[in-house]
Amino acid sequence: MIRAATFALPLCLVTAPASAQKEPPKRPEAFEKLISCRAIADPAARLACYDTQVERLDTAEKNSEVVVLDKAEVKKARRGLFGFTIPDLGIFGGRKSEVDDIEKITEIESTIKSAGINRAGKWSFVIEDGARWVQTDTANIRTPKVGMKIRIREAAMGSYFANIDDRPGVRVRREN
Repeated sequence: MIRAATFALPLCLVTAPASAQKEPPKRPEAFEKLISCRAIADPAARLACYDTQVERLDTAEKNSEVVVLDKAEVKKARRGLFGFTIPDLGIFGGRKSEVDDIEKITEIESTIKSAGINRAGKWSFVIEDGARWVQTDTANIRTPKVGMKIRIREAAMGSYFANIDDRPGVRVRREN
């Protein structure tokens, strides 16, 4: 009986989060009100509704109460956040169908802007976009130089590998 419970509890803990249904993020009220104008049958009243709600949506966007992003901006934001562990806030691809349409970033290619050894004796790299990556393993690597190409990709269990000029990879983590 104890053996069965020992195996059942971890199984429940592993499968519970996977089975939970994630609700899509709620649309902003200003946008919902604009969409609701479609239900008005009278053309003049529908147009008046659209005019009013478009003005409110425009004002909300200007006041940063609503943010409008296209897929290219979402992809750029995801690339800029590559290497960070952040919660899914639904702001970079909200609803499930939109997330599926925007490819997940699993690696980036860039150029080293600066490199040096930190206090712990590990290499630290700053790439073109200003992101700082630090070596986490003890592998010896040849001195990276400014202008060298770097490819950083996802590895197992939330870690990352960096290849500098197609040399063997080293484990890295993002610092900023």
